[in-house]
Amino acid sequence: MHSPEPGAVDRAVRIGPSAVDPARPFGAHLRMSWWKPFVLLVTLPVVLVLTQWLAFQLVGVVVGSDDPLSTEFTPEKSLAANLAIGITGVVAVLLLVWMTGVPWRALFSLRRAFDGRRLAHYAIGAALLVGAAMAVVAVVAPGSTGWTSFAITGTTVAFLAVTLLTTPVQAAGEELLFRSVLLPAAASWLRAVRPALALGLVISSLGFAAVHGSTDPWLAGYFAVVGFSTGLMMIISGGTEAPIAFHVVNNVLAGVLNNVLAGGGTSTIDRATDTGGPSLLILAAANVAMVALVGMYEGRAHRERTAG
Repeated sequence: MHSPEPGAVDRAVRIGPSAVDPARPFGAHLRMSWWKPFVLLVTLPVVLVLTQWLAFQLVGVVVGSDDPLSTEFTPEKSLAANLAIGITGVVAVLLLVWMTGVPWRALFSLRRAFDGRRLAHYAIGAALLVGAAMAVVAVVAPGSTGWTSFAITGTTVAFLAVTLLTTPVQAAGEELLFRSVLLPAAASWLRAVRPALALGLVISSLGFAAVHGSTDPWLAGYFAVVGFSTGLMMIISGGTEAPIAFHVVNNVLAGVLNNVLAGGGTSTIDRATDTGGPSLLILAAANVAMVALVGMYEGRAHRERTAG
């Protein structure tokens, strides 16, 4: 678990003692009335679904689609979904700040500033782990990938542009919503630290899985693992750099591969029963490995600070 730097607790006290408890670890550091987490847990998933629905309707009007809610994903619908999720993440932060008076910086890290160096290091580690896991899946279970053939068309170029420019917004938005806001909000219900963190992890990861709307047990379980793993990354590191880096890299790599191996056409988002499978265990292993990597990185950083 992340240890404070010298003098950091004193600085943390000044950022808002009425809403932030600097004596508790990041993830269980918020103090709020019991009813406020309920409001957040009920309201924010609705905002997420409604924002995406409105974005898809707008795309339908712009491109003249008769069925803007179809499972076929065009570059326009991908752009709309990514931006809608990013907006929801910002709304989540602003709503929590408004309801509690928590300084928004305290939702990214508590005892230190948000660290771009950590973010870059974790992104490199995530790229190696996720890239290796996807390569293994392609070899041992190629039928599970949904990839058809390599092709570069105008549609492919449009998808790549949307993926590279806005998928980081989407991934970061989900981290803001589920890890920065809902995890510590749920944890605020309990005062004992370990049960509070466990409750926050369980509720935020199950919520993350639920909003992905999969009825396939393999896919639903995988999304829960992603949510739980990224929550652990946040708690261990004392900040949101690791989960944001992992989520962004994971989604961008998957998006690029899906774009260029879709035969030059559009893609389909199908999360119904029988769309997942055991190959997802390989991707889940990459999540677990990233948690271990974060633990080693933070342990080394702590030892260097202590020695210094």
